[in-house]
Amino acid sequence: MTLAFTICSINYLAQARTLGDSLRRTNPDYQYVIGLVDKLSTANLPADLVPDYPMLEVDKIGIPDFQAMCDRYDITELNTAVKPFFIDYFYQNRPEATAVIYFDPDIIVFQPLIELNKALKTNSLVLTPHTCSPTPDWERPNELHHLNTGIFNLGFIGLRTDQTARAFVNWWKERLVYECRIDLCEGLFVDQHWVNFAPAYYQNVAIDKYLGYNVAYWNLHERQFSQRPDGTWLINGADELRFFHYSGYNPFRPDNISKYQTRYTFAQRPDVKPLFDLYCRELLANANEQYTKYPCVYIKPPTIKRYQRVRKAIKFPINRLIALLQHR
Repeated sequence: MTLAFTICSINYLAQARTLGDSLRRTNPDYQYVIGLVDKLSTANLPADLVPDYPMLEVDKIGIPDFQAMCDRYDITELNTAVKPFFIDYFYQNRPEATAVIYFDPDIIVFQPLIELNKALKTNSLVLTPHTCSPTPDWERPNELHHLNTGIFNLGFIGLRTDQTARAFVNWWKERLVYECRIDLCEGLFVDQHWVNFAPAYYQNVAIDKYLGYNVAYWNLHERQFSQRPDGTWLINGADELRFFHYSGYNPFRPDNISKYQTRYTFAQRPDVKPLFDLYCRELLANANEQYTKYPCVYIKPPTIKRYQRVRKAIKFPINRLIALLQHR
């Protein structure tokens, strides 16, 4: 049995439901679980907002000193830091699972994951790089950004339930307890830089360059889209699209591919526009607007650091002068 899971707080349950719907259509033999970094008892969701998928709340998986992690991490860092702890929980409590696959919630799976299923029969880990060829310009993201955020995108990782994968997960857990921060000056971007070490530290690590896997704004420069008459999406006229990662997409700003990129507009890439229109429809149908109103119970309002207050105070008179000159 293959267990697929995602992690999110309640505000992202529309994405998690959309991912689950796509897995149900394309890989019905997978068992899908939503790892919830939130409390259902606090949210008290109405019946129509309760997903039709098993949900496992993070406080049920036994993370040591979890409250301290909540205190030091923001919502993105926390949802990322708990990833190997969920994997370890599945290793310990779902022995029937021969493989565990993690997907970020903002993914749609379009086809059976044939290549991945095959790879996990012989490989302990399967990773996908952000890009498989050089970026064409200095628009965002380029290779400098990938050096800052990691060679591999950890919106996806596949793991076999063998000793090598278990050793990797234990090592990964130790690193993410304290060092799952977004701190580029310290060389950290949540969990991704740590996994740069995986091919060096562990055997049987597959780096999957199939162009249909983990397609996203960061690799659009090397992937052109078309459709067969039966509706199957093709990349560069050859590889079938397996799953698309809609990182940074906002259904309430439907003309923007991603808030994290500047390389393309939909006018420049009309080939990809239908994929985003589909995702927008599915998110809205899965109650995205209602879910976004629920704050995560574990996250406190962000604190403004002293240097940020000083910087704001210094910039205030300059910004005010600029505003006055603009209105003259």
